[in-house]
Amino acid sequence: MSRLTRRLAGGVGLAAAVTLVATGCTNSSDDDGDDNNAQTATSNNDKPGETVTIGFSAPAADHGWIAAISDAAQEEAKEYEDIDLKVAEGTSEINQQISQVETFINDKVDAIVLLPIDGAGLTNVALKAMEAGIPVVNVDREFDSPFAARTTILGDNYGMGVSAGKYICDEADGDTGAIVAEIAGIDSLPLTQDRSQGFKDALDDCGLDVDNRVAADFTVEGGQRAASNLLQAAPKIDYLWNQDDDQGVGVMAAIEEAGRDEFTMIGGAGSRNMMDLIKADNSVIKATVLYPATQAADGIRLARLIAQDKALSDLVEVEVPRTIVLSAPVVTKDNVDEYIDAAFDS
Repeated sequence: MSRLTRRLAGGVGLAAAVTLVATGCTNSSDDDGDDNNAQTATSNNDKPGETVTIGFSAPAADHGWIAAISDAAQEEAKEYEDIDLKVAEGTSEINQQISQVETFINDKVDAIVLLPIDGAGLTNVALKAMEAGIPVVNVDREFDSPFAARTTILGDNYGMGVSAGKYICDEADGDTGAIVAEIAGIDSLPLTQDRSQGFKDALDDCGLDVDNRVAADFTVEGGQRAASNLLQAAPKIDYLWNQDDDQGVGVMAAIEEAGRDEFTMIGGAGSRNMMDLIKADNSVIKATVLYPATQAADGIRLARLIAQDKALSDLVEVEVPRTIVLSAPVVTKDNVDEYIDAAFDS
């Protein structure tokens, strides 16, 4: 069984489990024969509760996605009068971020939302916070230890690759001779490896593979340089997936400079720039795969619920789940209006 098949099977298993619960409730109601026993779902989660102090730390905003994720977190906190948000200044230094978390611990905040510069590098101080009784919500980059966070919220890097690959499979419509290219991010990062693996697995399922591949570095300059090299090496391309919309600005510049327009391009992350181009429908880019910049905003909400001993209102569980992985949908001109308001500027 392929990795993609195993993952999809896992999803089916989860769906089956959820269905089983729903079926059990229905049968119970039928057996009773009394509609008055039906429960009405209610939630008081948005009502103000005890004021909680949440510490938030994220890397310096040297990338459009990072800037958006920090802004979204702070805007989300403003929606709740019972959140006192303490925001540490964005930094590129691991030791400084560790110091920020230690300050939150000393200040005895009620919860910490942490997007680490490096998950491994921030694991020990996150463990220290948890041992001090302060729940940590880990955003995007996982710690090395499962004990370092009360809850982890992640984008779906593997799922991004799968979504991009499945989109190409659908567009190719059985043409197994189509030429596919990929511009990855930083190859040494697990997130890049997961995206590429998902892409490869999805293409495998429809008889395609990656014919040309280069790696960039999530910057405009790096994207332009990598794309120029790719276009010189590949005289004809049918489909191109660029993993990151920030570097996509440079990729688009290289494509324009080369005068190439024979292929369909798919982006990654979901920037407003790319969505505007998708909506205009007058360039090679026809879709992008979402990697939500609202992860930390979700982290703020979850931290508030955890600190107030509340649960997610749409789940039967009495506590906030330990891990949440967000979806990676494909945005096209047909559904771009649903996503563009939450997009970030690259």
